[in-house]
Amino acid sequence: MILIFDTYYYEDKAKTICLCFEDWDKEENYQIKSETISNIDEYISGEFYKRELPCILSLLSKIDLKKVNLIIIDGFVFLDDQNKFGLGAHLYHKLNKKIPIIGVAKRDFATIDKSRIKLYRGKSENPLFITSIGIDLSIASKKIEEMDGEYRIPTLLKEVDRLTKEKNVS
Repeated sequence: MILIFDTYYYEDKAKTICLCFEDWDKEENYQIKSETISNIDEYISGEFYKRELPCILSLLSKIDLKKVNLIIIDGFVFLDDQNKFGLGAHLYHKLNKKIPIIGVAKRDFATIDKSRIKLYRGKSENPLFITSIGIDLSIASKKIEEMDGEYRIPTLLKEVDRLTKEKNVS
């Protein structure tokens, strides 16, 4: 099973959505897991993981990790080419280095160049920025490239983003 996580923040709450699916190249047959938690830490530049990691771990505690092959996050695994941990690397280590993590970011991070791949999908002139841990970066990028959807952002990544902002899923 493959998991995609995204979190949306409002007031002092965070709504985290996880899509669970099996096939990289299909957009149907996924399950939705959701959780909203309160008392969220404020955002600190360069320490985003401190805000989002507890949200992901809380929802992950309700999923059988033995069935999970890989996790995709909205963000970076590493923050620079010296492998400074980003959200993805912190998550990987919290999971005892057993589940590979792919980071997919929509905006570039100025301090990373060699440890990420710019992925152009569809006809977009704007890339996605792919980072990974526990899986070769070129394989990670190829997997995201093969995901369903003809546009820059794969269909399931758009869906998880949409669901985080939807009011009736909690």
